[in-house]
Amino acid sequence: MKLALTLAIGIAVTSATLVGQNAGDTSEAHVARAKTAAANDFQNLFTFLCATPAPRGGGPGPGRRGGGPPPGPPDRSTWYSEPVRVFDNLYFVGQSEYSAWAVTTSEGIILIDTLFDYSVEEEVAGGLKKLGFDPAAIRFAVVTHPHPDHHGGAKFLQDRYRARVVMSAADWDVIDRLNGTRPARDMIATDGQQLTLGDTTVTLYITPGHTPGTLSVLIPVRDNGKRHLVALWGGTGLNADRDSLQAYIKSAQRFDEITRQAGADVILSNHTDWDGSKVHLPRLAKREPDSPNPYVVGTPAVRRYLEVARECAMARLMRLN
Repeated sequence: MKLALTLAIGIAVTSATLVGQNAGDTSEAHVARAKTAAANDFQNLFTFLCATPAPRGGGPGPGRRGGGPPPGPPDRSTWYSEPVRVFDNLYFVGQSEYSAWAVTTSEGIILIDTLFDYSVEEEVAGGLKKLGFDPAAIRFAVVTHPHPDHHGGAKFLQDRYRARVVMSAADWDVIDRLNGTRPARDMIATDGQQLTLGDTTVTLYITPGHTPGTLSVLIPVRDNGKRHLVALWGGTGLNADRDSLQAYIKSAQRFDEITRQAGADVILSNHTDWDGSKVHLPRLAKREPDSPNPYVVGTPAVRRYLEVARECAMARLMRLN
């Protein structure tokens, strides 16, 4: 009798859930929630994920993102950017469209992403030199995922500076199947791993969805001595298959909770469109002493960023259904 009652309750709850989904859980509803979460801060992210992305400069053309190296290096004028100090211990050394972040520590540099093979020497090595650092101090190069705009420069850093390249096991497996410039298999990141160099520890989380083993990162930073915490969402674009989308949604939900518990108040991407870098970096280059840092947005805004990613993924999944 007790078992029958339990089953009846379970069926009733399931039926009620399905009715609720049929009534209001639509792709349009998820897009609307994403648009609300984006507000004025993350409209580029919303447009990219919930609508058809436009071609991007300085890298692969339409249909080539992450699918292999571009046919040849694009003209320098389409991709070169000057390096910028973002926090006391965090520097942008990326291109106009693609980001690389240098975390400086008491014992060297942790680099997050390595750009393309054609741009890494000028943007990363040259950028660090312009900022007054020795690129030979790069001890770790964390590759968030195996697409050439992020892993393409890793081999150069391995060969030239003996930097240790860090990637998840699942994404090293992807690298092994790729053509083009690629690093030799090196350090395997584990979920929740704390990577310490000198006085700084960054924490790596495996957040599959964009690729099988995408890494997202928490990075402690300082701004005029005041402590902040960066959350870097490691893989943003959505795939078209159900399994990847489900993994992406789960990862975004989990990283949202991680950022909430940790109190992350800065959100970064590895693409300059999506975290406001195209606006923030020129401001920082001319920043007055004691003026606010535009990257410090607060934990609620960090969570809204991840909500946009999650809701757009849910909308795409519902369209498959």
